[in-house]
Amino acid sequence: MPKTEVFERRIELPVSVDELFEWHRREGAFQRLTPPWEPTRVVSSDGVVNGGRAVMEMHLGPTTQRWVAEHKEVVPGQGFVDEQVDGPFKSWRHEHRMEALGPARSALVDHIEYVLPLGAVGHFFGEGIAARRLDKMFTYRHAVMQEDLSRHAEYRGIKKRLAITGASGTIGRALAALLTTGGHEVLRVVRHGDGDVKWDAKTNIESEKLRGIDTVIHLAGENIGDGRWTDEKKRKIRESRVDGTALMARTLAGLDGGPRTLVSASAIGYYGDRSSPVDETSPRGEGFLADVCDEWEHAADPAREAGLRVVHPRIGIVLTPEGGALPPLKKAVSAGVGGRIGKGDQGLSWIAVDDVVYALFAMVMRDDLVGPVNVTSPHPVDNAGLAKALGHVLHRPSFLPLPAAAVKVAFGEMGERLLLDGAVVDPRVLVEAHHRYSYPELDAALRHLLGKPDAA
Repeated sequence: MPKTEVFERRIELPVSVDELFEWHRREGAFQRLTPPWEPTRVVSSDGVVNGGRAVMEMHLGPTTQRWVAEHKEVVPGQGFVDEQVDGPFKSWRHEHRMEALGPARSALVDHIEYVLPLGAVGHFFGEGIAARRLDKMFTYRHAVMQEDLSRHAEYRGIKKRLAITGASGTIGRALAALLTTGGHEVLRVVRHGDGDVKWDAKTNIESEKLRGIDTVIHLAGENIGDGRWTDEKKRKIRESRVDGTALMARTLAGLDGGPRTLVSASAIGYYGDRSSPVDETSPRGEGFLADVCDEWEHAADPAREAGLRVVHPRIGIVLTPEGGALPPLKKAVSAGVGGRIGKGDQGLSWIAVDDVVYALFAMVMRDDLVGPVNVTSPHPVDNAGLAKALGHVLHRPSFLPLPAAAVKVAFGEMGERLLLDGAVVDPRVLVEAHHRYSYPELDAALRHLLGKPDAA
């Protein structure tokens, strides 16, 4: 007789049981609950209704596993059940039990009963692995749920209509998921494929579809870390930011009944390579990135002059397993060859992807945030400090350096600017606004993002 394994985890949350139930039913909930180290994609979903099915793809090593789950016993304000129809387990039943603790307090109990495949052999080899994966997964899920719901609770009763450019990027996807689970309406502004508003980022945008929108969050731009900076690459980096922002700003400035807030992304590249700390009052730096960021922000002037509230989140080095600097650094440290890059003393003003999303959410909801806002952790490190922290979290050595000469040969100007330059950036505006960070310390941020247990 195959053995049934049981996993259960409970968490108390700062929302009513009805709000908790609705959060789970909304678009974006699955994405917010999926750990970034679990390569899972939703193929289709009928929503949380009796008989509704969700079809997912999970990447297990070199193979792709299809998982089909059916929703059952859906009772508003009480919970629902997910039961495997097809997938990696012999059987799987996940009960989402919801308990009312008061008018604005509730509890969620995740109760899972599952049977591993391959009978006794699967039980012998897979029991510990499955239990550890579930423990890591639900530690992550409950942390994100707690934070997301607490942010929404701060603005209970306020619902906005928003449009996002760059919604298919790492930050855009996470932000759209956060907003939709909070009951906000999100229009995705796209150049190609499925979306709500079409544009080409240079000459045309379906501006009529922006009427009645409260806020535009403009995140679109060419990836600066993808490939060497040839003249053509640098042209794309500049034009994708400056021309796109100018078009959006002109459009909003002349649109009756259009958005009154524009959150238009920028970056800490504005400050250039600096040896002393900087904040939002510091002058711009020198070099290609500083030039681009300066033009990028000024391109929003038409919206500013038309009376819109314009915010420029100057985003730091975003840490996420889904892209950017963290995956190659993790791979190097895991292989035992990670270490400082160049001298290692260049400032590294990092921020966890969750805190980027929460900062952008605050800019949408708070009218007192205007102009440049540094989106970085209040506790920056240097390059060597990141390598050391990552080695500590992964339990791997991090002492083998990458010489500056090797960076220049391998990556050219892109490597010099992104890996050898640095700045210690103070998020003074957010700190003085009493904005709450979820992961201000590097060690805790890495453990959350990589699914590693606490040091204890």
